Amino acid sequence: MKQFRFFRAGQATAFALLLGLALLPAGCKSLPPNSLASHSSAQWEKEIAAFEASDKTNPPPKGCIVFVGSSSIRKWTSLRQDFPGLPVINRGFGGSQLADSVNFASRIIFPYQPRQVVIYAGGNDINAGKPPEIVFGDFVALVSTIHAKLPQAKIAYISSAPNPARWAQVEKVKRLNSLAADYCRRHHITFINVFPLMLGLDGMPKPDIYVADRLHMNPKGYEIWREAVGPVLVQRD
Repeated sequence: MKQFRFFRAGQATAFALLLGLALLPAGCKSLPPNSLASHSSAQWEKEIAAFEASDKTNPPPKGCIVFVGSSSIRKWTSLRQDFPGLPVINRGFGGSQLADSVNFASRIIFPYQPRQVVIYAGGNDINAGKPPEIVFGDFVALVSTIHAKLPQAKIAYISSAPNPARWAQVEKVKRLNSLAADYCRRHHITFINVFPLMLGLDGMPKPDIYVADRLHMNPKGYEIWREAVGPVLVQRD
């Protein structure tokens, strides 16, 4: 097995994972299998460094609501307008996977001491060939890492979405969503199931909520997310 690949925050992340094991509920002795030992996040270093540079000149308020995850978060450019009056910040990056958010948690989540962390990632993981069970393990690792450092922070997980470009993977997406939903239910984490909201009466993804790549959403798609996410955001720190 490959050794863990640590970045500037690698040791802190590893410690958080080990501490997270101690915080798991009674009867759960270990984290489920995950990809952390073999996953490299080096390609996102420039994007993470850019967040850090921005934080120095325009630091987000403590107790904010952090949105983290892949490009569907990064492309949510109307985030502040969609949730006026709430201190939301966007820390989505590239085509990232759940393991990337674990590796960079100490740099783009922990410093803000957020009241809530909203996560969207998992689809890129499946597209990269990871089995849903391993992706689920990465999700649990991220939750454990956050809870170890920020035990009072609320966590919300947006389900993996259906999209026309990757419809061939839909059964794996459903499996991941099922595993994550069950875990969230048992561990008092908010599971935001956008999957059925993005389907038409024919059971297929609504064609008018995606941009030309048939993968990412247009404003109509983000309107669906706004309506689903808004009610679960923590109003006060």
